[in-house]
Amino acid sequence: MRLPIYQIDAFTSDVFRGNYAAVVLLDAWLSASLMQAIATENNLSETAFVVSDANGRFHIRWFSPVTEIAFCGHATLAAAFVLFDRFPERSDIGFYADAVGSFVIQRGAEGMIEMDFPQRDVEAVEEMPEELVRGLSIPPKEVFVGQQAFIALYDSEAQVRAVVPDLALIARLAPRDVAVTAPAENHDFVSRYFWPANGGDEDPVTGSIHTALAPLWAKRLGKTKLLALQASRRGGVLHCELDADRVRISGHAVRYLEGTIEVPDA
Repeated sequence: MRLPIYQIDAFTSDVFRGNYAAVVLLDAWLSASLMQAIATENNLSETAFVVSDANGRFHIRWFSPVTEIAFCGHATLAAAFVLFDRFPERSDIGFYADAVGSFVIQRGAEGMIEMDFPQRDVEAVEEMPEELVRGLSIPPKEVFVGQQAFIALYDSEAQVRAVVPDLALIARLAPRDVAVTAPAENHDFVSRYFWPANGGDEDPVTGSIHTALAPLWAKRLGKTKLLALQASRRGGVLHCELDADRVRISGHAVRYLEGTIEVPDA
């Protein structure tokens, strides 16, 4: 069986920056084990698998090299980039994922792609988990917890950049990952994301966690439009805008690879 595959760098306008994702377009779902094997073989942050339905909507699932992920922003951006390229007449694309429900992605201004997701609530943690405190080389000022990750707050961008994670300890917090964040020098806020239990060491750019980070910083900064920097080695910029209980996350993407993979019949 031969399948089209694309490798896209998301949340960047430059190849070799942002976060890499593979996109595989399917006529029908493969088995979960085969999709996981493809994602493991790709060995990228995520591989997105996309199937269209009779109404022109696209169902999407995401796999890291080690497990299926409930929600992934950068691979959704990558998938939308591929679909807008294949269907240039469309100004928006409807998606569906089990953990997110239905959402619409639009062509944004200046070549950006705008994703519309539900906000994710977080709550303050009164007693920080020992694995989190010991797992971060710099003690956080505050810690919040949400569905996806623990969020450790710091006073400065310099602290976020200087944090050295103990990945073995952070992995014990599974199924949650760990984000570290602070006000930024040239952006509204900065973050990094560690996910040893679910995909890898440090994720280059994590769109999904910004559905929690953007509302958190919106309340602290008193604004609904925020410019976010994920300060990984590759780096990425995310434009976030809050609207009621939704958050729009926008970014650029660029194609790195287009080809065909050969896999066993499903």
